[in-house]
Amino acid sequence: MSALIFREKKVLKRLNIIAQDIIELPYLVIDIKLIFMKGIALWITGLPGSGKSTLADEIKKAYPGFIVLRMDEFRKIVTPKPTYSDEERDIVYRSLVYLAKLMTEQGHSVIIDATGNLRKWRGLARKLMPKYAEIYLKCPLEIAMKRERKRLATHKAPKGIYKKGARGWPVPGLNVPYEEPEKPERVIETDKVSLKESVRLIKELMKVNIPA
Repeated sequence: MSALIFREKKVLKRLNIIAQDIIELPYLVIDIKLIFMKGIALWITGLPGSGKSTLADEIKKAYPGFIVLRMDEFRKIVTPKPTYSDEERDIVYRSLVYLAKLMTEQGHSVIIDATGNLRKWRGLARKLMPKYAEIYLKCPLEIAMKRERKRLATHKAPKGIYKKGARGWPVPGLNVPYEEPEKPERVIETDKVSLKESVRLIKELMKVNIPA
């Protein structure tokens, strides 16, 4: 159990005891829970092929309570026939952030597995969710392209992204901008750091750096 979750449970127990001693209103205790048990949001960002979904899956194994929100799966529902226009991307990303906000407000912890190529969307998530951390998977474009060609589990992502990008399809980091995070909570160079070590770094982050 992370130090963050343990601290919250202790605080919550004390608040419930205080509330019950002062007045016998069960709904007040529920309101206190909603205030103090907001979930954590981790946004894993990086180029297509940088390892976002792989890391999200490993974090989920370590913390089964997390819910993974994958942009590619989300997009299949919101925009079944995507155009990838700037306007469409803006609507889809804002919708994803809003969904994450609602879930964290109900006490669920979420992993946002999404490129999020513009800072404004990640900045919106940071503004709306107090327990938010950004994890930047830094990976050279040529290595991300190589991985994307070889990957078997696509998690609903379109196949051959970079090949399509060479024909004019909009691909972040190739022919549309990818704005690197300015102050992420973690930077992991996935061409140098193993998956096991990446998970260890996230566990370390969960213990000390996510605001209570």
